[in-house]
Amino acid sequence: MANVILVPLEEEDRNQFILDNQEAFRYGAMEEFGLRDDHFEEEGEIISRQTIEASIDSGTAYRIVQNDETVGGVVVKVEGTQGDLELLFVAPGVHSKGIGYAAWRAIEALYPEVEVWQTCTPYFEKRNIHFYVNRCGFHIVEFFNEKHPDPHAPEGGKKEDFDGMFRFEKVMKRV
Repeated sequence: MANVILVPLEEEDRNQFILDNQEAFRYGAMEEFGLRDDHFEEEGEIISRQTIEASIDSGTAYRIVQNDETVGGVVVKVEGTQGDLELLFVAPGVHSKGIGYAAWRAIEALYPEVEVWQTCTPYFEKRNIHFYVNRCGFHIVEFFNEKHPDPHAPEGGKKEDFDGMFRFEKVMKRV
């Protein structure tokens, strides 16, 4: 497993964190759809600055650091025994090196009180779906779409906003 540490996000790193997150999501969409992609929350971005800022503001953000180099980021929100993995991203240049999994294990260690974690990812992010289910032990528990919209999505969403998101849960096993 890769050796990484989670470093709390400093205010002066916030803008770069947002840009790095957008780059990682853009890369995933380009891998799946190429230049014809039209799955943007805002012009040219799969995930909007507003969405990322709301996650940072409502949770706790960390930079994923390996060998003194920032290689990704994560935002979690924990309330009692419930945890939300709001965002987790790894820089495209270091994919498939165990960094995401090492970061996830570090999150689990930081929050031993969490009994159930949940997260969501777009239907087209096959790498993410594989990662959450096959590597981290999550289970798909819901599929948000036009006919079954996310009840927590902002009001007034347009039909095209319900393109398809999987919701995952991981029930932690305690010894």
